[in-house]
Amino acid sequence: MEVKTLLEEGYSNNIFLRKTKGYYELMKPRVMSLVIFTAFTGMFLAPDQIPILNYLIIIVAVALGAGSSAAINMWFDEDIDRTMERTKLRPIPLGIVSKNEALVLGILTGTVSLILMQWFSNSLATSLLLFTILFYIFIYTFWLKRTTSLNIVIGGAAGAIPPIIGWTSVTPEISLLPLSMFVIIFFWTPPHFWALSVYRFNDYAKAKVPMLPNVSSIDETKKQIIYYTIILIASSYLPYIDKAVGLIYFVIATILNFFLLNSAIKLKKSKEKKSIPNTEGLKFFALTIFYLFSLFAGLLIDHVIMSVSYTHLTLPTNREV
Repeated sequence: MEVKTLLEEGYSNNIFLRKTKGYYELMKPRVMSLVIFTAFTGMFLAPDQIPILNYLIIIVAVALGAGSSAAINMWFDEDIDRTMERTKLRPIPLGIVSKNEALVLGILTGTVSLILMQWFSNSLATSLLLFTILFYIFIYTFWLKRTTSLNIVIGGAAGAIPPIIGWTSVTPEISLLPLSMFVIIFFWTPPHFWALSVYRFNDYAKAKVPMLPNVSSIDETKKQIIYYTIILIASSYLPYIDKAVGLIYFVIATILNFFLLNSAIKLKKSKEKKSIPNTEGLKFFALTIFYLFSLFAGLLIDHVIMSVSYTHLTLPTNREV
């Protein structure tokens, strides 16, 4: 790979720094940030408390687990990544990191993540983390991604588990709120990636990845995005129905849902132009990222305000003292 291209992608001339950035990119930091945030939300909303050090190390464990899955995914999908415009500048196609190095990094980070989780948390959270890593690698990466258009639907379960991992790492039992968060992410995943596949239709076709637009049609995919968006919107109110959160979350969710549905409708109405990517697909894809971050931020904000209000209401008055 030309030095100019490497520099344009933010890689240093220094070999050590170049390798370090390559290893970092192997772990898909942008995806990892969403995993960390949703896991943290689960931890923060859990009723029990643990030492701050445990919180920090559990977050590191979740991050390493996500990075492990990503690195092994890039190791296995090297042929796809070299073909697609969207992924051809990843570390392995660029020649920054070898396939063997990616595999070793994935195995090491996965092992360390499980050791840390078991040492600083509990067996339930560790088992869920192990299941998530193995599911993403063996079920999604090795099997579903290349064989069925349901790859994102079924494979989305792996990305939906982090809030439950976060919750159980603090409170070693599963209740309705973490399950609600799981359902939200599970139904968020298909329209999120289908919108990207509408925008990158030719890219996925060239790589022979059976995404829904390529297997069925773009029009059918747009319909499915509408259907799943409606289910997602309904799912977003589960924490409120469960009375785990209050009116603040309800208002935030309603505002977000309005914009999300509006964007999905615009995508549905958009017309395809030959050889020109559908920008409405990209807009919806970007909005879904903002949507999920904001929705989970709404859970945190509502929880904090409700906790402060409850504490204020239960403080003894001067007369009671």
